[in-house]
Amino acid sequence: MKWKQIPLGLLQTNCYIVYNENNSCLIVDPGDNPKKLSTVIEQLELKPEAIVLTHAHFDHIGAVDRIRDKYGIKVYIHEKEKDWLSDPALNGSKHFMLNEPIKVRAADHLINDEGVMSIGSFKFEVFETPGHSPGSISIYFSDAEFVLAGDALFNGGIGRTDLPGGNHNQLIRSIDEKLMSLPEQTEVLPGHGPTTPLV
Repeated sequence: MKWKQIPLGLLQTNCYIVYNENNSCLIVDPGDNPKKLSTVIEQLELKPEAIVLTHAHFDHIGAVDRIRDKYGIKVYIHEKEKDWLSDPALNGSKHFMLNEPIKVRAADHLINDEGVMSIGSFKFEVFETPGHSPGSISIYFSDAEFVLAGDALFNGGIGRTDLPGGNHNQLIRSIDEKLMSLPEQTEVLPGHGPTTPLV
């Protein structure tokens, strides 16, 4: 299993392409710049199987509809943020200096629990890691020893909790109980900035 980090958009939000030996891939958090993202996918000769969202803030979802339509793939998000995709007040785009608020069509599949999940040829574990937002999830590939942590945990910091639905104490619990319980060799792939070792 391999991954590629692609910073996209005004906030340089990390989109990740996770791909396997069959050249199938998952797209995690396509926040903006669909042309740039699809160029990378085509350069690597990958076949997208789905979009998975760690959460629904505007800088993580801006290119969802254009990418899902280009490749004819499904979108997955935690059920607690299903309404955020189409609501600029919830996804935050209403409050930032954007040309127009972000509105995305409904997800095709809702994640409503933790545990092992399969999408196409991919198998991974989902952890609910709220605090930055109510429906934040982390996606753990145990065999490849990496976790996509969204905006929960960064290199040298943690996610902000002053946005709608944010909760500092809840975020600390998520990090301590979920992320810090992973094997110490796990590499953390955050929503912004460089990757970081877990310890």
